[in-house]
Amino acid sequence: MRSAGSLALGLALATQACAPVTTETPPAARAEPGVRFSVHKGQPGLVVAAPHGTTDIATDAIGRDLARLTGWSALVVTGFSSVGSSGRRLSVNRPTEGVQGQPPSTEQVTQPAREVFEAYRRHLDAASQGPLRLYVEVHGNVRAESAGRIEIATVGMSRETAWRRKTLLELVRDAALQGRAEVPRLEVLVEPIDALFYAASATKQGGVLAHVPRALHIELPRSARSAHREVYTALLAQFLGQAVPVLLPDGS
Repeated sequence: MRSAGSLALGLALATQACAPVTTETPPAARAEPGVRFSVHKGQPGLVVAAPHGTTDIATDAIGRDLARLTGWSALVVTGFSSVGSSGRRLSVNRPTEGVQGQPPSTEQVTQPAREVFEAYRRHLDAASQGPLRLYVEVHGNVRAESAGRIEIATVGMSRETAWRRKTLLELVRDAALQGRAEVPRLEVLVEPIDALFYAASATKQGGVLAHVPRALHIELPRSARSAHREVYTALLAQFLGQAVPVLLPDGS
């Protein structure tokens, strides 16, 4: 198996950089400077998204890099943080707002949140350029108990497919980390064969994950987004590239 670094270089040379083609500031968010949706058009039907590119630190860069390395399309959102003195923020990938770190049950549906979510779905359609075959969201967390693992919630995946996907990512990880003792070997947890803390339940019930046929919701700890971001971005790109035949075996 080729290393993640060599694959990343090969993909970067073979794939033209994806240029942002559309941006929008939704009406409800115009009071906040810096709010931005960016679509990078690549391979139709395959989209990697970073809906919390500001608050989930470095996921905006990771989303853009994954699109560049794989040739997929990307949807990156930045600028959404607090929307008032209470510290509430727009959820973006669902029509709610809430306080970061609080459970989804405390979130509220509001008109500004609806408008932002509708804008998100429009940009996702633009990124997909037709039927959406596979949608991947990249998120980050600083939960101490999750510091040593990558959690992947799923939509439209069987237990067998989840097992194959988990095995593939573990193989890619182990090959990429050979001889690199300084890089943490993050555990891989995949739904439905593993119990997750970040199961994306609210987004599955009333957000974008309720409207897509197949999806991966990837939660990355701080180490994979900071000191070791380059390594983990490259191996995730290799994983996604090799996972498409497993996830879409019928070519749909």
